[in-house]
Amino acid sequence: MKKLIKKILKEDRRQMYLDKIVQVMKNDYPLFHNLKHYGFYDQLTLEELNYVLSGIFGMNVNLGMEEYHPEYIVYNNNGKEIYFEDLDIGNWTKSEYDKNGNLTYNEHNDGVWYKYEYDENGNITYYESYDGDWEKREYDENGNLIYYENYGGHWVKREYDKNGNTTYYENSDGVIRDYR
Repeated sequence: MKKLIKKILKEDRRQMYLDKIVQVMKNDYPLFHNLKHYGFYDQLTLEELNYVLSGIFGMNVNLGMEEYHPEYIVYNNNGKEIYFEDLDIGNWTKSEYDKNGNLTYNEHNDGVWYKYEYDENGNITYYESYDGDWEKREYDENGNLIYYENYGGHWVKREYDKNGNTTYYENSDGVIRDYR
């Protein structure tokens, strides 16, 4: 692996990777653009570069130099991946998280995206996708799903006893089950 990294760096491929980082991040991180302008990273090894970038951005930056798929990955301060790109084929994924570490948004280079909302217990309360699909969910204080509804008009209502067993079930198709 070290030989491969040295080979890649000697072939000036490092400049391509660094330019790609600049392209992605310079709008949000003008300081990085200044590093590029002044040639600060020309003397750095890959490990040193990752360390410097991590310090500058306050997050873990990883320039992966795999033999067939060089990767660019950025993690937030909680270790969650917020950006991934396969530098050879250009596929990328961006992710956003709430303060509790729950995934709130995920987008791919092909236009596919997903949006999530959560309650205070980390249960998904809303889901939406690029193709118009959506789901709403409600939970009781014990985390039991008590209501579900989706974009197709299907819904389900449930009630539970103190042990978490279903005592009542009803859905949009007219099915009613009362176990009380």
